[in-house]
Amino acid sequence: MERRQLGLMLRRFRDRAGKTQQQAAQAIGRDTARVSQVETAKGSFNPEELSTLLDFYGVDEAERRTALELGARARKRQRGRGYTDQLPLAFERLADLQADAKAIGFYESSIVPGLAQSADYMRAVINAGDGVWWEPSQDEVERRVGFRAELQRRVLDAVEPKDISFVVAERVLDEVIGSVSVLRGQLLHLLQLGERPNVTVQVLPRSVLNNPLIGCGLITLDFGAAAPQIAFVPVSYGPSTYHDQEADTVPMFRAYRRARELALGHDASRALLIDKLKELE
Repeated sequence: MERRQLGLMLRRFRDRAGKTQQQAAQAIGRDTARVSQVETAKGSFNPEELSTLLDFYGVDEAERRTALELGARARKRQRGRGYTDQLPLAFERLADLQADAKAIGFYESSIVPGLAQSADYMRAVINAGDGVWWEPSQDEVERRVGFRAELQRRVLDAVEPKDISFVVAERVLDEVIGSVSVLRGQLLHLLQLGERPNVTVQVLPRSVLNNPLIGCGLITLDFGAAAPQIAFVPVSYGPSTYHDQEADTVPMFRAYRRARELALGHDASRALLIDKLKELE
């Protein structure tokens, strides 16, 4: 996980700086293959190489500290099961993983997943955290709104369409965040998302029995043959924990598949969303 996060972060820094892999390799006196290996989690740089590369990309001090610490962790021996990301701005590294995945599954029991949020709903959710999870700051609100909107663009409008599925518990559709008008717009947004050819939106009714994911959230990330599967359990606050070993990912992916099986199909989910909209008129 540490190598994967570091590689994706370095690729993001390189793209942002407008540099090629060849230019990056020249900056540290290595060949292009080495840069590619690190960006795809098949290797790591030594501290001097990593520091030079961060200078070359023009990375700021905060991002630099995180990248250097992640580099140190990536060079260590194999850790135990599960990886807890306690470094700053963990949501940025989760975003990198989502942008890199070929298939993503979301289950939520209390809130619409970030990638499926309308602009107004997204802003209402982030405003609710202002002055709670961080000190009151309109700049921070705008930064988070902009970041989430950009993530939606990176993932939902990727050049190579991803297979994306959302399963939301019915109670999510009744939870007013911001205002009734915001909720109405969010329900319409879910209906529109469900019409995309690569996106599935399903609702898990209250009446369903034996939901293995009751009361929690789950994100599944499938990279095809490029890397092992990853499962992630979202939290409101605190360190983010990833699971990338089969002993954990197999049952977690199985639980997500069961939730999809229990949820309503496309047409029935759409009908329920329309009924919820009518109730708000």
